[in-house]
Amino acid sequence: MRFRFENNVLDGDLRELTCGGVPVPLQPQVFDLLLFLVAQRARVVSKDDLISQIWSDRIISDFALNSRINAARKALGDDGATQRLIKTIPRKGFRFVGEVREEMAISVAPVEAGPALPRADRRAVAVLAFENMSGDPAQDYFADGISEDILTALSKQRWFMVIARNSSFTYKGRAVHIRQIAEELGVRYVVEGSVRKADNRVRITAQLNDASSGSHLWAERYDRELVDVFAVQDEITNAIAAAIEPQIHAAESFRARGKGPASLDAWDLLMRALSHYWRVTRRDHAAATTLLERAIGIDPNYGRALSVLAANHMVGVHLGWAELAAVAPVAEAAALAAVRCDHEDAWAHVALGSVCFSTRRLADALSEFEQALALNPNFSLAQGYYALALSYAGRPKESFEAAQRAIRLSPRDPSLAIYQGIAGYARFTERQYSEAIAPAREAIRHRGDLTGAYRVLAVSAGMTGDDMLAETALAELRRTQPDISLHWIATQLPWANEADCEHYLEGFRRAGLR
Repeated sequence: MRFRFENNVLDGDLRELTCGGVPVPLQPQVFDLLLFLVAQRARVVSKDDLISQIWSDRIISDFALNSRINAARKALGDDGATQRLIKTIPRKGFRFVGEVREEMAISVAPVEAGPALPRADRRAVAVLAFENMSGDPAQDYFADGISEDILTALSKQRWFMVIARNSSFTYKGRAVHIRQIAEELGVRYVVEGSVRKADNRVRITAQLNDASSGSHLWAERYDRELVDVFAVQDEITNAIAAAIEPQIHAAESFRARGKGPASLDAWDLLMRALSHYWRVTRRDHAAATTLLERAIGIDPNYGRALSVLAANHMVGVHLGWAELAAVAPVAEAAALAAVRCDHEDAWAHVALGSVCFSTRRLADALSEFEQALALNPNFSLAQGYYALALSYAGRPKESFEAAQRAIRLSPRDPSLAIYQGIAGYARFTERQYSEAIAPAREAIRHRGDLTGAYRVLAVSAGMTGDDMLAETALAELRRTQPDISLHWIATQLPWANEADCEHYLEGFRRAGLR
């Protein structure tokens, strides 16, 4: 979909903004914000709406949000004083007030409608055959291959249903409105895209549409050199699948927040709980626990709610919000129940693995995380936990690679800081102290309360002899983890190798911890 207003064209498919035919460079978040405001121009968009849709419920400061709004205004020749196109509605949010004309990339021709399927119990998604825009029919196989791989990758997500290829590919080459497709297939979300190959270059665009509202939830463009066709296909498929899943989750949690308490069922409670879970704050941790317990009260065999409850308890332990002895038995019982409910759900194995990790059963934790990744290789949380377990298992090279995969799979992830901290610890374990400092600092830049990142920064600075940095990091660590001590480090972390533990303790001694 393209939007034309004043002298601007905003192309959601190509992810381009042009003014008088001249491309205007925009940061991805600014483009997404502008596209969302224009698509939702019939209403006031609240701050929570923007955080949910653009940042997937990450914690975003007012300053960061306002800077993106100002960047969008500047790109359009607007400003905060005149607010000609983007208007701030005090205490309510923002609204795009310019006159807009929508343009479809192709004309939509009506076709004879088939019988509408009943709405699926789980929120369902259809992946349409990507359009071959290469001008060469022989390249159809490549476009179809991308679509099929995305469909297969999304099918590994157990909390929503993906329509089979034989149904969604029947619309190939037909100009049918997305809303009609959604009605006929019984889905809420539709993935579409295009592939353009020329010589040794390929451009792939993909977008996720909410058919019920007609809005675009996400869009991205990928430009690659075709050195290895299959490697490029795998890379882009994984990136698209990893990006789409959290966008569907964010849209569903937004719907759940709009419902009254009396109308909430177990699914809606889970969606609300996940929106709190991903914010990774003490207050949201408590809110998620309450909502998950309510969901399980409605449906005691709700595997995903049991999984997230167990994982949420362990996050509380890792970040110092809960005592291990108090929550570990409850978390383990929930995780085991989740595995019994659905042993092919990656979430269930991640939850059980996180309990095993915190209770110092490292081999069992690694096994559970490996099972989760076998079920869903694109699950960034599983990659992050696996990286953490590998680091304490004395496999730092593999740990660093797994942490990097988690970051690549979900670069906007609320747990990004945790993955950065794990990457830093892996570098420390390899005695690459200077290389450990950079990811630790990046983790702290994202989250100023992350104890693990301060620990990595303190020990790395200690080993490099940077006394000033070590002193500063240790002071911040004591602020976020008052009980930190050499005894705590030696007894509470699940070391596989005594030498790794002693190496870590030596870093703390040099940093000044006594």
